[in-house]
Amino acid sequence: MPIRLFDSLKRETRELRPSQPDGVYRFYNCGPTVYAPAHIGNFRTFVVNDIIRRMLELEFGADKVKHVRNLTDVDDRTITQAKKENRPLGEITAHWTKLFHEDCDALNLLRPHVEPTATGHIAEQVGMIEQLMQRGHAYAAADGSVYFKIASFPGYGGLSRIRERELLVTDAAADSDHKNSVGDFALWKAYKPEDDGAVQWPGPRGAAAGRPGWHIECSAMSRKHLGETIDLHTGGVDLLFPHHENEIAQSECCTGALFAHHWYHSEHLLVNGTTMSKSKGNYFTVRDLLAKGATPAAIRYALLAGHPRKQLNFTLDSLHAAEKAIATLRAFRTSLPASGGDAATFAPVFAALSDDLNTPGALGALFTVVNKGTAGVDLPSFDRVCFALGLKLDAPAAPKAEAPAEVAALAEKRWAAKAAKDFKAADALRAEITAAGWQMLDRKDGYSLEPLKK
Repeated sequence: MPIRLFDSLKRETRELRPSQPDGVYRFYNCGPTVYAPAHIGNFRTFVVNDIIRRMLELEFGADKVKHVRNLTDVDDRTITQAKKENRPLGEITAHWTKLFHEDCDALNLLRPHVEPTATGHIAEQVGMIEQLMQRGHAYAAADGSVYFKIASFPGYGGLSRIRERELLVTDAAADSDHKNSVGDFALWKAYKPEDDGAVQWPGPRGAAAGRPGWHIECSAMSRKHLGETIDLHTGGVDLLFPHHENEIAQSECCTGALFAHHWYHSEHLLVNGTTMSKSKGNYFTVRDLLAKGATPAAIRYALLAGHPRKQLNFTLDSLHAAEKAIATLRAFRTSLPASGGDAATFAPVFAALSDDLNTPGALGALFTVVNKGTAGVDLPSFDRVCFALGLKLDAPAAPKAEAPAEVAALAEKRWAAKAAKDFKAADALRAEITAAGWQMLDRKDGYSLEPLKK
């Protein structure tokens, strides 16, 4: 069944088809800026992109989809965080990248085929900037920064319709960053020790040493791994302007080719009816919800409960409802035979997903089948639906037993004795722990306590 998605550029729902002769569907989505944990609003977008990826694989074959999702590991926010913690930029971004991957795995997101980093593609970014300068689309400012000249691209504003919103960019005045026009945007930022610390690279010819602007990063990484023209570019609606608008301008001015055949944007997530904010007490990460006892499958289900192109109001009540839904689906799955079902039973589920990614419609169609019972349904057809939705219905892991306070105290003493190289005392304390029915497992970064198997 052909997949149709709304195109943010053309303002119409269009069918997704590979544009290249090799039949591979090229798909790019903007990934996280790795300076802090991604919140559940971010993950709504990532889950939506995961559904797109899964549907593309079902439609064209897993070997005919190439998915690239970047990591922004150098920008104002990552540098600011590195300065705040007084640690190298690479340490900060590596830490948050690791935690991001763990959250992705928890929510059962398929890993992208390529996950490029901005710092790993400096040469590609510098090369694009030099091409833009040579073609008259960019210029070096007095401080050695480089800016894109939006007046050189007549199509600017086509995605965001900024002119329709009377956000005309004028040449009224140059700003403090030495831009020729107030609307021009940075391709390269000249090094400023007070702002950038130790973060700098040699700049494009005619420019100072410094670092890339945020927008050029995605254009360079997309071009490197998917070619000059891609089939689909996605992201949250907050990226539509200026990020995606700027990507189009700089990419098409550099290559002379269409940048993306299709654009798709998912809407904001609200929590308790309003935007997320730590001051409001409604700011949640995946780990926050897991700590409250939520299961990853339920979190994912709750993020799929609203249409991706409409704002979704997330509440803890909706998460509890999702837990019940997952429990129902898990119980239903255990009752299914290994064969003998009719795959057409789930056609309405796939029809909904293929029609502009109508995830609430798909979930409703799924429960229509479940509520009718297992007649005509088998495990393979049900699991195909679960794959499309990314719902992992394995039985939840049993909670780990918590060691009594007296055993935990013995473990602390033993760990201290081991650190002091008092191995005789450490062995004696281990024996006490074992006698209490527990085992202490030493690890490089600490230890764990687990009950002895009976």
